[in-house]
Amino acid sequence: MKRTLTVIVAAAALVVSACGSKEDLSGSGQDGAAGEVVVGSADFTENKILAEVYAGALRATGAKVTVKSGIGARELVVKALQDKSLGVVPEYTGNLLNYFDKANTTTGSEEVYAALKAKTPAGLEVLDKAAAEDKDVLVVTRATADSGVRSIADLGSGKYVLGAAGEWAQRWQAKVAELYGVEFKEIKTTDAGGPVTVDALKNGAAQVVNLYTTSADIKANDFVELADPKNMYPAQNIVPLLRSDAVDARGREALDKVSAALTTQNLADLVKRVDVDKQTVANVAADFLGTVQL
Repeated sequence: MKRTLTVIVAAAALVVSACGSKEDLSGSGQDGAAGEVVVGSADFTENKILAEVYAGALRATGAKVTVKSGIGARELVVKALQDKSLGVVPEYTGNLLNYFDKANTTTGSEEVYAALKAKTPAGLEVLDKAAAEDKDVLVVTRATADSGVRSIADLGSGKYVLGAAGEWAQRWQAKVAELYGVEFKEIKTTDAGGPVTVDALKNGAAQVVNLYTTSADIKANDFVELADPKNMYPAQNIVPLLRSDAVDARGREALDKVSAALTTQNLADLVKRVDVDKQTVANVAADFLGTVQL
């Protein structure tokens, strides 16, 4: 599953502050100062970039915008939207739908988005989803792909060792067997799409690993993502979640234009520029906004 929605605190205009104290988001009953839109940011690079992109797009419409982070788990983020401590947050369709509807079994992109719109509580809403997704994906080396493994269905039974986070087996082992008839020779516990997982694939300790579609390591190592035609992993399209009264019509249009411009590949490139090339979140977000016709 995708990273837990946790965040650090900062208040920012066009830059992300390197320090800052935790803020009480128990609910002042309003968005920051009068007329301000407060954008929430989670504590991983991609979500920080998205929050800055959303903030910049809203500022381009003339809105006053601040960025807050350090909010905590998803239930705290939703509460902060509802009590008017926040106005907008970048979210992920599949995980958000499962939060609002724990009985959900929908996995396809369009179906997840439609269900999410129907299940979002009164007073909150989601705008247009992006084509960009940050979702789980099974990955192999180029050599394994060239041997004929291009889809999860090609993995067969008992042939390969999987490297994945500790919870993967509980969440997905039965599902991959049910949908694809796949059983792994062994499931090695690595980390959640981090360097331990990447190294396991590179050094052959595992022949298949679980990463995320915006991971810079996939392109950097010429790894190949396996197709998931039966949608074992639910769609995780990027989508703005907002409080309905927080953003005006111009702001909504700007956020929709951002979503229209986001692809999985360009989002992965933005993450790489920060995590690998060590550029600042603010500069990367500003550069991306320069490509969007707001």
